[in-house]
Amino acid sequence: MADQIELARKFIEAIPHSRDLGMELRAMGDGEATIAMPYDARLVGDPETGVISGGAVSALMDTCCGAAVMCHPKNGGGTATLDLRIDYMRAATPGQGLTTTATCYHVTRSVAFVRATAWDEDADNPVATATGAFTVEGVR
Repeated sequence: MADQIELARKFIEAIPHSRDLGMELRAMGDGEATIAMPYDARLVGDPETGVISGGAVSALMDTCCGAAVMCHPKNGGGTATLDLRIDYMRAATPGQGLTTTATCYHVTRSVAFVRATAWDEDADNPVATATGAFTVEGVR
């Protein structure tokens, strides 16, 4: 398991957009991952409101879901996104970073299923939720 976590950590750090968006792996193990992304004016989608763009939110959620799959005990290797549905519940609060937590809740011979939630620092209501399907390699 330690090897899987280290592999996933290196994978996330090597993805240029993850690095450029400032993503930071906060927790990972047994099919769960948490990744944070700080607020950055470069990520704003609407200059009038200062709200982070949906594209940055989706990149964070996709990366976090992939990390959850990579550290699932049944996954023997890497992963790739097959399908990801994101429901945006509200705009992120301007000036606040985002944190996403993802759980890989089911793994078949070739597909892993994941759920995720993104929150800003006003954690009363989620910014977005996601469900997705990801490839798995060498299921154990």
